[in-house]
Amino acid sequence: MITFLASLTFLLLGYHFYGRFVERMAGADPRRKTPAVTMNDGVDYLPLPWWKIFLIQFLNIAGLGPIFGAVAGAMWGPVAFLWIVLGAVFGGAVHDYFSGMLSIRHNGLSISEITGIYLGNGMKQFMRAFTVFLMVIVGAVFIMGPAKILSDMTSGFGGVAFWVTLVFVYYLAATMLPIDKLIGKLYPIFGFSLLFMAVGLMVAILVKGIPIPELTFDSFRNLHHASEQFPVFPMLFITIACGAISGFHATQSPLMARCITNEKYGRRVFYGAMISEAVVAMIWAAISMSFFGGVGKLNDVMIAQQGNAAFVVNEISNSLLGKVGGLLALLGVVAAPITSGDTAFRSARLIVSDFLKFPQGPIRNRLLVSIPIFAVGFLLTQINFGVIWRYFAWSNQTLATIVLWAVTVYLMQENKMYQITLLPALFMTTVITTYLFFAPEGFSIPWVESLTIGLTASVLLYILFERYRRKYRKLEVNLQYEARD
Repeated sequence: MITFLASLTFLLLGYHFYGRFVERMAGADPRRKTPAVTMNDGVDYLPLPWWKIFLIQFLNIAGLGPIFGAVAGAMWGPVAFLWIVLGAVFGGAVHDYFSGMLSIRHNGLSISEITGIYLGNGMKQFMRAFTVFLMVIVGAVFIMGPAKILSDMTSGFGGVAFWVTLVFVYYLAATMLPIDKLIGKLYPIFGFSLLFMAVGLMVAILVKGIPIPELTFDSFRNLHHASEQFPVFPMLFITIACGAISGFHATQSPLMARCITNEKYGRRVFYGAMISEAVVAMIWAAISMSFFGGVGKLNDVMIAQQGNAAFVVNEISNSLLGKVGGLLALLGVVAAPITSGDTAFRSARLIVSDFLKFPQGPIRNRLLVSIPIFAVGFLLTQINFGVIWRYFAWSNQTLATIVLWAVTVYLMQENKMYQITLLPALFMTTVITTYLFFAPEGFSIPWVESLTIGLTASVLLYILFERYRRKYRKLEVNLQYEARD
C-alpha cells in the first residue's frame, strides 16, 4: 500500500511542479490568441470551456489503454508502478503537452504536419501515411471489438453485422458533425464516468484493505510467468503505453488544440489528462496484482483466459462495485473503445484535410475526405487482425518517439532546455529498436544483441542531433553577424 500511495502522490506532485516547469519551457502566454478564436469554423475550430476539453481529451486518450494495458502490465509485478509513474510525469505528459501546444502555435495543425516542420519533408510524408494508417486501424478494431461484446451481451440479437453497422453509423456521425454537437455533449459524461469508476475502485481498495504488493529489492524483478520471452525491457514499456506514454495521444491533442481558448489551459488539459490517465492505470495495475491473490495468481488467470483483460475488468468491477460496477464495466469495455474509435476516424479526416489543404467547414468537403477513409476502415473489419494488431503496440510507441524528437528540435531552436524531451526520446528509441529486433513479431534476435542494437541506434541518433544542433547554432551566429553588418 505504501508504494501505491507514494506513486499516486508522485503523480500529483509531478503535475503541480514538473508540469509548471514544462509550461515555462513552452512559454505559455494567456495573451496570445488561439486558433479556436482566430479560425473558428463552427466544426473543428470551436471554443469550448477548458473543463469540457479536459474531459474530452481524457476520454480520447484513455479508451481501454489505461485499463487493459495496466492489467496486462501488472503481470510483470510492482516494477510496473515505476514505469507508470516515471513514464507519465517525465515522458507521456510532456509528450502530450507539447504535441498540443505546438498544434496551438501552428494553427491547430495535425501532428504529421508539425513533425514535418521540425524533422523535414521526408518525415512529414512518412508521418502522413503512418498516422492515417494507425488511425484507420484503431477505428476499425474499435468497431469489431465493441460490436462483438454488444452481440454477446444481447444474446446474439441482430448478430455482429447489425452491431457493426450501428457502431459504424455512430462513427460517421461523430466524425462528420461539429465537435460540440455529439462529442462535446457525450464525452464529458463518459469521461467523468471513467474517472468515477477508477475512484470507486481506489476507495474499495482502501476500505477493504486489499493488500497491494510493495516495490522492494526482492520484488524489483520480472514476475511474468514467461519471463524469458517477456523481459521487463523492452516488453513492459510496449505493453503499458496509455498510462505512461503513447503516440496515439499526439494524434488526439490537435483536436483539442482547435478548441482551447487560452494557452494557460494547456497544462490542465494536455499534461493534466495524461496524469489523470496514469492515475487510472496505477489503480488498475494495483488492483489487478491484488484481487486474485497476488501477481502469480493474476498470471494464472490471464493464462487461463488467453490474455483476455476484459474478464479481469468484469470480475473486479462486479465484485467490488456491485450493480454499479457492472454498469461501469460496460462503459469500460464498450463505450471507452467506441470513443477512441470515433476520434481516431476524426483525426484521420483532419490529418488528410491538413495535407490536402482542404477546408472542412462545408459538409461536402468533410464527406469527400471521410468516405474513402471509412471505406478502407470497413474493408479492414472483414479481415483477421491477429497479425496486424500485434504491430500496433510497437507502431504506437514509435509514433511517440518521433514526436519526442520533433519537440526536442523545437526546444533546441527556441534555446530552451531541450533535454526534457531529449532524454525520453533516447530512452524510447532504445525501447522500440530493441523490441523490433527481439519480439517474435519482429526479427526474434536474442535479447543481448537486440539491446545492443537498440543502444547503438540511440547513440547514433544523439550524434546526428548534436551535429544538427551545432550547425544550427553556427548558422544562427552567422545570421546575427550579417544582421549587424
